[in-house]
Order: sequence, then C-alpha cells, then structure tokens
Amino acid sequence: MNYLPHITVETGEKPNAAVIWLHGLGASGHDFESLVPHLQLPASLAIRFIFPHAPEIPVTINGGYVMPAWYDILEMDFERKIDEAQIQRSSDAISALIEREISRGIPSQRIILAGFSQGGAVVYHCGLSFQQPLAGLLALSTYFATWRSVQVHASNAKIPVHLFHGSQDTVVPEAMGVEARRVLKEKGLKPNYNRYPMGHEVCLEEVQDISKVLQALLS
Repeated sequence: MNYLPHITVETGEKPNAAVIWLHGLGASGHDFESLVPHLQLPASLAIRFIFPHAPEIPVTINGGYVMPAWYDILEMDFERKIDEAQIQRSSDAISALIEREISRGIPSQRIILAGFSQGGAVVYHCGLSFQQPLAGLLALSTYFATWRSVQVHASNAKIPVHLFHGSQDTVVPEAMGVEARRVLKEKGLKPNYNRYPMGHEVCLEEVQDISKVLQALLS
C-alpha cells in the first residue's frame, strides 16, 4: 500500500490513540509538527500524531501554480467551488492512514481527525463518511466544502465535532465556519464552536483548548 508521505510524532511508548492532522493549502505536514509539545499532554496519554503531506497539484485560484493541496479550488466565492473528485481522493488517502492505524492495534474509536483550512474540509468529508466510529473531528479555520454531497455514515452520525475559528479571518471568513456549524446541526450532529480574536492562524488559547478536547476524547 502506498500511503501519503507523512511525519510521525509519538508522545509515549506503545501509543493507544492516534491523531491524523491535515495542513492547509500550500503548506506541509511540518506545519503542525512543532505544536505537539505545546499541547502539554499528560505523560499517561500516549498518542501517535500523523502529519501527512498533501500532493502537489495545480491550483486554479492561484493561476494554476503547482503547490501542496488536498484539492483544486476553482472559485473563491462563499461556498468555494472545488474539484470534488480530488477531495474524494484525498479523503480516500486519509482513510487508508486510518485503516493502517487500526491494523497496528489502535481502535477506530481512539482515532481523531484534525485539519486546518483546506485540510479541515477533507476532515469533514472523510470523518463523516468513514465506515467505522471515530473518536472525533477537529476543524480549524475551515469550511464544509462537500456538505451537499457527503454521505454521512451511521457509524459517525453522532461523532463529536469541535470547530475552532478566528473572528478576524480574511482567508476563510468566520461566516463560513458558522455556516459549517449550522449544516452540521441540520445533519443531526452537535458541534462545539470555539471563537478567537485572530486571523487565519492558530493562537495559544486555541492550542490549550485543543489539548483539553484531545484529553476529553481520549483519556
């Protein structure tokens, strides 16, 4: 099996939980690798963090420039016109990483998907459609690109979803995060929403909140 190239960080021996964390457009798995120590997780919580690298593809909104991207963005309107076949391929690639963790002895119920910006859109699609129950989804500064087409699987119809967004975000305006929350509620989920006075980035308070969420979901 050819898996996405990725970085692995383990917080303890014999990890019994996993977090697969997707970066944003034009970035790489290294983007969030350095965040792990700042989560200040207890020594008793042995987590395998996996930070995959997106493939390099032409991105229409950037003049066709080739860069790391989980899918092509065709138009920068409110809903974002995207290449849905590509987001499905990225979702399949993340599903393969989930399956690998399961084969390594980590139950699906102890696997979390996290994603920033474009990576968060893949997390929504992959996590809600995955056919085994996951521990939770963390959506950072992102939007629900495939809310119309995604088929929510019964295994994850009640999955915990935590949204984190900056009130000053000009790349993915907060209104898109609020809309994602609305759509998730329409689909029967109960998303938790966290708002911060920041732009399209990550702040210390958010990192602290993410740490609390990880501990609550995996302890």
